[in-house]
Amino acid sequence: MDAALLQEMLDAINEQNLSVDSVVVVHNGYIVTERCYSPYKKDTPHEVYSITKSVVSALIGIAIQEGYINSVEEPVLDLFPGRTFENDDARKRSMTLEHLLTMSSGLEWDWDEMVSSRDWVQYVLDQPMYIEPGKEFLYSSGNAHVLSAIIQEASGQNTHEFAQQHLFDPLGIAETNWQKDIDGIVKGGWGLKLVPRDMAKLGYLYLNKGVWDGQQIVPTSWIEATTAKHIQVPEPLEPWDLYMGYLWWLHEDGPYAAHGMKGQFIYVIPESDLVVVFTGDIPDAKFAQPQLLIRDYIIPACHSSPD
Repeated sequence: MDAALLQEMLDAINEQNLSVDSVVVVHNGYIVTERCYSPYKKDTPHEVYSITKSVVSALIGIAIQEGYINSVEEPVLDLFPGRTFENDDARKRSMTLEHLLTMSSGLEWDWDEMVSSRDWVQYVLDQPMYIEPGKEFLYSSGNAHVLSAIIQEASGQNTHEFAQQHLFDPLGIAETNWQKDIDGIVKGGWGLKLVPRDMAKLGYLYLNKGVWDGQQIVPTSWIEATTAKHIQVPEPLEPWDLYMGYLWWLHEDGPYAAHGMKGQFIYVIPESDLVVVFTGDIPDAKFAQPQLLIRDYIIPACHSSPD
């Protein structure tokens, strides 16, 4: 690694007055840069916002591997036996788990309406279909919340308990906090808190095709499906083409990432054997700035000759 370029990256954070709370850079399996900014410390849990969705995606892959769910082709409504939903039609009955995972369910959705409703899952699946499933990307935290409810329905554990047993404990992630909705369903779209090093562990798990310390935690086939370009994202905040995998964001030139509001990122760059984590309180107008730091300084530092 080129230490001078990494220092330039840290200097740029100050010069651009970015509200970064932490940055962790892992190259070839080693932490090469780690910086926390007051009041945050290395062991301070941070709200990761929509990175929660990417964790839920991993849990769906594990649930399929464990036999709780058959496949991504399962119709969503079939996974809620005994429940009925409004606006039931052929298009809604053709909606599968994969459509939820790729944000292409075809369901109408409104965040304010969902969080003010008494039953979030009922609200989401009651919505009318505005288009055939799989045809169009529409960002929806409701899709991810339904996936969390499916994990709970299928496994008999709430999503946090399932995650602790099958994902967090194997990775040595001991202390986690995850919010629930009013019905006790763990929030699928946001609400998880992690420390930055634990975020880096998740990125490193994906970089290594689901293997951690010799143990297959997430199926390799799931990592490959997750990081395939399923649908293009219209009008992204970033200045490059963006695609949706299974609740991970895929960049045209190779990197993929878990994104969260206010500048939360787990960036995975396989060709550089690199994982980068950012946490912060960054406004939408500067949302791409941490990603530009990765592209302008961190990736080039991997390919520079050391002094």
